[in-house]
Amino acid sequence: MDGNDISGGKCPVMHGGNTTTKVSVTDWWPKTLNLDILHQHDAKTDPMGQDFDYHEALKSLDIDALKQDMHALMTDSQDWWPADWGHYGGLMIRMAWHAAGSYRLADGRGGGGTGNQRFAPLNSWPDNASLDKARRLLWPIKKKYGNAISWADLFILAGNIAYESMGLKTFGFGFGRADIWGPEIDIYWGAEREWLAPSDERYEDVGKPDTMENPLAAVQMGLIYVNPEGVNGNSDPLATAAQVRETFARMAMNDEETAALTVGGHTVGKCHGNGDAGALGPDPEGGDFHLQGFGWDNPAMDGKAANAVTSGLEGAWTTEPTKFDDGYLKLLFGYEWELRKSPAGANQWEPIDIREEDKPVDASNPSIRHNPIMTDADMAMKMDPTYRAICEKFAADPAYFRDTFARAWFKLTHRDMGPKVNYIGPDVPAEDLIWQDPIPAGSTGYDVAAAKAKIAASGLSQYDMVTVAWDSARTYRGSDMRGGANGARIRLAPQKDWVANEPEKLARVLSVLEPIASEVGASLADIIVLAGVVGVEQAVKAAGFAVEVPFAPGRGDATAEQTDADSFDVLEPLADGFRNFQKKDYVVSAEELLLDRAQLLGLTGPEMIVLIGGMRAMGATYGEGDLGLLTDRKGALTTDFFVNLMDMAYKWVPAEGDTYEIRDRKTGDLKWTASRVDVVLGSNSILRAYCEVYAQDDNAEKFVKDFVAAWTKVMNADRFDL
Repeated sequence: MDGNDISGGKCPVMHGGNTTTKVSVTDWWPKTLNLDILHQHDAKTDPMGQDFDYHEALKSLDIDALKQDMHALMTDSQDWWPADWGHYGGLMIRMAWHAAGSYRLADGRGGGGTGNQRFAPLNSWPDNASLDKARRLLWPIKKKYGNAISWADLFILAGNIAYESMGLKTFGFGFGRADIWGPEIDIYWGAEREWLAPSDERYEDVGKPDTMENPLAAVQMGLIYVNPEGVNGNSDPLATAAQVRETFARMAMNDEETAALTVGGHTVGKCHGNGDAGALGPDPEGGDFHLQGFGWDNPAMDGKAANAVTSGLEGAWTTEPTKFDDGYLKLLFGYEWELRKSPAGANQWEPIDIREEDKPVDASNPSIRHNPIMTDADMAMKMDPTYRAICEKFAADPAYFRDTFARAWFKLTHRDMGPKVNYIGPDVPAEDLIWQDPIPAGSTGYDVAAAKAKIAASGLSQYDMVTVAWDSARTYRGSDMRGGANGARIRLAPQKDWVANEPEKLARVLSVLEPIASEVGASLADIIVLAGVVGVEQAVKAAGFAVEVPFAPGRGDATAEQTDADSFDVLEPLADGFRNFQKKDYVVSAEELLLDRAQLLGLTGPEMIVLIGGMRAMGATYGEGDLGLLTDRKGALTTDFFVNLMDMAYKWVPAEGDTYEIRDRKTGDLKWTASRVDVVLGSNSILRAYCEVYAQDDNAEKFVKDFVAAWTKVMNADRFDL
């Protein structure tokens, strides 16, 4: 019988080409470099099309009408998911909080800026249980306002409106978060293969929170912050306090902000654990088709809010959970607390001998009162000396607490939006905040041609000009839109001292460029980038082409006072495959570090390849060394790197460490040396295909034009004003 004859029970579908298979290329060949990180969020996945501009669409949004509808939603309880006390505020705040709270400072990934909570794994994290209900409740509003409001903005706005509806004057709000249309596969959430696996797996020593694996911030797989029941579910408020401090620091929060967020976050709403968590249905991503992505179905809900089960803890923190007041601190400090079990069997703290009038009423039946509860993290606010002192200050000055919390909430929900220029709408605060990395406006009225002439005549080498411009711009990361050339922070601490920036060379080059900037009336940031333009144009000319490198003036120079130096430490390049630099050996391979930096820069696979080839051709390798040079015409923007990479006249021989020797096959003579990054471009089938394009005889000019385009993209990555 023919193998394709379906009469014999053969399936006519090619199973390797659909989602039913569990085998991929990397399953067959585990060492294959996975390039998916560079291909995510491709235009083909976006239903809005390439011409859609969310910021333009926002101009048509009736913000006042939207706010009115969202205020009305807060108290419009639905039978299919009834609101606690008839108010959805707690649920909406938790949704916004958990969307924003996945942000971590180390790599800028996570956060609420993309609407990624709609997709796995976040939509099905244990800590996000029942947030699918919040998103379903928002759907009628999203349907009504359509393209003029993104899901990402809607999630965060819902939290703001919830707080306002319960009595808090918020600090402000900025629209401008554009949606993605698939999971963010570039985010590493941890190596565990089990939800809520013991946190020991991501620590060298769980008793030392600062030993948590970078770039992670949450203590266990599937949690946003810390375990509410204590370290690995074992109650110990002081140990939990240490984890809280480290986790929130990794989200760019100090002790006061952390305490304010804890107090303000638990001033409203409740925990849900009034039943058997084991009876819940599957999470949204794991449910059968007929569930339509509706997760954690509760068979005992019976239309009562009080029957909900999410975290397993059960109860409200305050007497009036739908009002933003000072009830949390009054109860926390006004009573002694003891450890008990929730109806679902979770550890929670409850007060001893509490007055009946201080108990919150049942979420569904106002004739019944229950004990308030506290988590281990709440008790940390009372038992940790530093947090206690802060909370006592809040208790003594409620107005100060409200302002501190409002500012911390604003930071939490806007931290990944980058500079304030990205904020849109009437509620954007006028105040510049240091965590927004403020940059003064730069001049655009100076003579660019005259500035280029002065740079060219300055005596700086092509290497000096190209590498300082690159080093200034390469810090940009699209994950939270920080870093980049704008601001010229490469001249400030800590960047001026980073090993990757060759401090001595940097200081020498800046001493030449600073007077030029002053003479022509330009910012140093512009002159640094313009020097790179001069260097690249010299390389283009040396290769025999006449291609102008675009330049957009207008960058400003940030001051040290406008720079939160500590928060810039995380931007230090520990590896830069574009310059064949690596500070030391890491568990992660050099080629994976390259992909990480390329993705943060917003580069595609071909753009990454063309930049590597161009930087090698210009001799921009770290320290002006010859590693990966692969050309005898150093300084000319030729395709020699690709031609020689593809040439079978040479063989590649492993050498010391992660370096390789390129030797003549006939004579055995050493021609060049190269790194793992260079070698992988020829060994990986996809990357080799890109390289072959530029090694062709007819693509020398294409290479120059493509390099210039990719170079300009990196230089302008942080120019949100363009």
